[in-house]
Order: sequence, then structure tokens, then C-alpha cells
Amino acid sequence: MRPLHPVSPGLRTVLGISFFVLFIAFWAWITLGGHVNRIFLADPLSMLRDGWRLVVEDRFWLDILITIWRVFGGFVMASVVAVPIGIAMGAWKPVEAFLEPFVSFARYLPASAFIPLLILWAGIGELEKLLVIFVGSVFQIILIVAVKVGSTRRDLVEAAYTLGSTNNGIVKRVIMPANAPEIAETLRLVLGWAWTYVIVAELIGSSSGIGYMIINSQSRLATGQIIFGIIVIGLIGLLSDFAFKALNRWLFPWSLA
Repeated sequence: MRPLHPVSPGLRTVLGISFFVLFIAFWAWITLGGHVNRIFLADPLSMLRDGWRLVVEDRFWLDILITIWRVFGGFVMASVVAVPIGIAMGAWKPVEAFLEPFVSFARYLPASAFIPLLILWAGIGELEKLLVIFVGSVFQIILIVAVKVGSTRRDLVEAAYTLGSTNNGIVKRVIMPANAPEIAETLRLVLGWAWTYVIVAELIGSSSGIGYMIINSQSRLATGQIIFGIIVIGLIGLLSDFAFKALNRWLFPWSLA
């Protein structure tokens, strides 16, 4: 294999599927073969039976919908606030000098540490869950967008000034179109992080959602249900990732993203 040499789309698909096949085969071997106690790790067949029972008898699909709503609700809130601030920080250096130290400090604060405060401020309802995702996402988006915008090609900016563009025109007609694909890619990546925050939010003071089901299953040593919940999260995240990529290609055809 040559370093950095691309592979064909067909081979990429085959290799990606092959890993999942090998992983499931290994999982089946260590559980069905008796190498690991099934109390601590359910086998694939038991996991599927437990998952089917959850969906059919316990209406787990409602928990899935609730969790999806929380993820996208908090993520949209964070994006609406963070993207304009990130663009302002990247485009105008005084704004960056004013906000960057605080944003760099805040992005290291774990969202889970805010949960006790958010429960005091917003209770244990939906707003608290949305705010956990908001806090976990907003500072990451701001900083990454600011870095992307700040690295805009200077030759494009100088060419626009030469053609008579104003300062506001530079932002609207050069900086934003040039960086829109990168900003969209940043949002796609942070959406994946948002899924980790929602599970943390649902583990405390929640009566619904995938995370709530997982913590309840732990108390009953129902590892099949736990694994099923984890797989559902992964599948939803994978589907949303593919959808985000397709949307980005449609919105920004000039980009290779």
C-alpha cells in the first residue's frame, strides 16, 4: 500500500463493511463460545431479542425520538449562536482579541460539570437537556469557525478590495462563501460530539430517552439492552453524518467536502 494513495469507492465500501463483519464475528465467538460470561456481555442474538422486545413492548422508539429531538434542538441552538460569533472573531481581529481568551477557557469545561447548575436554573425538564448540549457544543463551534474564517486566503480579499468592495462586502461576498463548506463540515463534526452530551444529560434527572434506558438496564444487568441502545446511537449518528455530507455537497458544489 502506497502512503496517501486513494482507494476506489467500491473497495472503500467493502473494507468498511468487512470491519463490521469481523467485529461481530469476534463478538459472537467470545460470547457464544463461553469465553465471556453473558451476564457481563450479551451475545449478538440475545442483544437482538432484547432490542426487539424494547421496541415492540416498551415503546423504545419513543425514547429514540425524544433523544433525537434533544440532540438536534440543542445543536441548532448552539449553531445559531456560535456561527455568527465565530465568523465575527475570524473576520475582525479586535473581536477575536476580546473573546478568544474566554472561549478558549470555556471550551475545556466539561458539559457534565454544568448539570447541577442547569438543574437548579432550568429544572429537570427538556430545557435542561437542551442546555447541556448547547454548553457542550457552542464554544467548540465558535473556536473552530473562527480559525477557519481567520485562515481565509488573503489574495481573495485583496482582489475584492481592488475591485472596489467595502469592508462589509468582503465579509458577505468573500469570507462567508469561501468558508461556508468548512463551516458546514465543522457543524457535522460537532453534531457527533452532541450525541455524547445528550447521553450524559439523560443519565441524570431524566425519565425518557436512550440514556435513561441504558442506566435502567444497568441496574438490572441487562447488557443486551445496553448494547442495543449504544448501537442505536451509533446508527442514528451514522445516518445523520451521511445526510449532513449529502446536504453539504448539494449546498456547496464547489467544495470537495
